[in-house]
Amino acid sequence: MKLLEGKTALITGAARGIGKAIALKYASEGANIAFTDLNIDDAGKATEQEIAALGVKCKGYASNAANFDETHSVVESILNDFGRIDILVNNAGITKDGLMMRMTEQQWDAVINVNLKSAFNFIHAVTPVMMRQKTGSIINMSSVVGVSGNAGQSNYSASKAGMIGLTKSMAKEVGSRGIRVNAIAPGFIITDMTAALSEEVRNEWAKQIPLRRGGTPDDVANTALYLASELSSYVTGQVIHVCGGMNM
Repeated sequence: MKLLEGKTALITGAARGIGKAIALKYASEGANIAFTDLNIDDAGKATEQEIAALGVKCKGYASNAANFDETHSVVESILNDFGRIDILVNNAGITKDGLMMRMTEQQWDAVINVNLKSAFNFIHAVTPVMMRQKTGSIINMSSVVGVSGNAGQSNYSASKAGMIGLTKSMAKEVGSRGIRVNAIAPGFIITDMTAALSEEVRNEWAKQIPLRRGGTPDDVANTALYLASELSSYVTGQVIHVCGGMNM
């Protein structure tokens, strides 16, 4: 039997990148997939078809994860379409890097709202569902810079550190109801976002990593599969680093 057979996973920001890799991994293990993105464009439709080709139910929803009302509305739509939500992956995220003295209020607010407030929005909407089911797994996407910090990324680092505090607090709140809450802290992962960096920057990153390479979205997805499945049935409140040893 597949690890996630019969379960429904909700993954935010999953039209591409790490979110898409997680969705495909879950689908390959039998999960039905509901995913959100700001817009379900051609890439989102292609993702929807690619996941459905694995023999599971899949639907993409256009939704601004940073908007509280939109989040509750889309969760209601997902429940109407799928009937249940067993797994929530808070993956939606953006960067707007810059040194603090040059950072605008808008850059700060945008990153905090998309990266951190979105997780609050979805947890707020999904937790009652999981409580009624008396089971569930919530996975928050943090980052190694949420632990170690990074110059020029104070807004991003703060949002990802916030995800860790949120994870630990929620694990204590809902553990008695059969709901597990964990976080993943990826390091340098090769995605469209990091591919935009110069080769020199990417090489410098690699030198700081004991495994001497950047990670792949699949590296993160494998950890997300573990946390979503019964393989981690006694794991909650934890932050798992997927960083090739960059942060120990």
